[in-house]
Amino acid sequence: MGYIDAIILGAVQGLTEFLPVSSSGHLLIARAFLNLPLAGTLTFDAVLQCATVLAVLIYFSRDLWGIVLSGIRFVLQKPISHTEKTYLWAIVLGTIPAIVFGLLLESKMDSMFRNIHLVAAALLAGSALMYAAQKYAEETSPRGTLGETTSPMSDIGENQGLTVKKGIIIGFFQSLALVPGISRSGATISGGLFAGLSREEATRFSFLLSVPILVGSGLKKLLEVNFGAPDALLGPLFLGSLVSFIIGLLAIHYFIKYLKNHTLTAFIWYRIILAVALFIFM
Repeated sequence: MGYIDAIILGAVQGLTEFLPVSSSGHLLIARAFLNLPLAGTLTFDAVLQCATVLAVLIYFSRDLWGIVLSGIRFVLQKPISHTEKTYLWAIVLGTIPAIVFGLLLESKMDSMFRNIHLVAAALLAGSALMYAAQKYAEETSPRGTLGETTSPMSDIGENQGLTVKKGIIIGFFQSLALVPGISRSGATISGGLFAGLSREEATRFSFLLSVPILVGSGLKKLLEVNFGAPDALLGPLFLGSLVSFIIGLLAIHYFIKYLKNHTLTAFIWYRIILAVALFIFM
């Protein structure tokens, strides 16, 4: 893999990890256009995920630090607020479904799941899920609450309706993203909307919930890299990760701002058009 290929893959990962269009699906598509191998590439992709999760850690540092402190106080049996306890357990328990299904499907994720037509089908399925969630939210949410501005961690959950049960439900939606083309953010935002969260709160929780999974999968694959091997491609790997981090940081910021005043409709249509193009031309 050359440096240009790494830059392109890093840019694709950074942009699509946080948009509801599927980063794993777009990485497969990018590899196909660049004539790169489709199978046996999860290690490189997982390292790029480490770069994008670093963007999440920095962007949501205040929220995440609050959750960490809440966990420490809970372990030390010191009092924590109901809101802090809710967010802590919603993330901890909401992460379990993706871990369980990820371990069960691990053997298939780097072989059977690396298929362009499967990505196209999953893009359509994810579009249907997002459309259904958006329509459900529009019909059931009080007028004017879908795009409410979300407060920092200290205020989060006060009026948004997040519960531990809803966190677990959203966690099951997150496990759908194990199939390339579904999209982690698309699935979890949809789960949040079905659970009754505002669009922006569902987006913020989607990002926070992604941290344990992204960190875990990225570090696991990172430990499997033989950095002393001649073919480790450390230069392209570092450059791709840097590009992924910078673009990922920008993508988080502007995606959250976008969803304050816009729906998911543009992404739904993009996914449908891309899926049709893949079925026709790939």
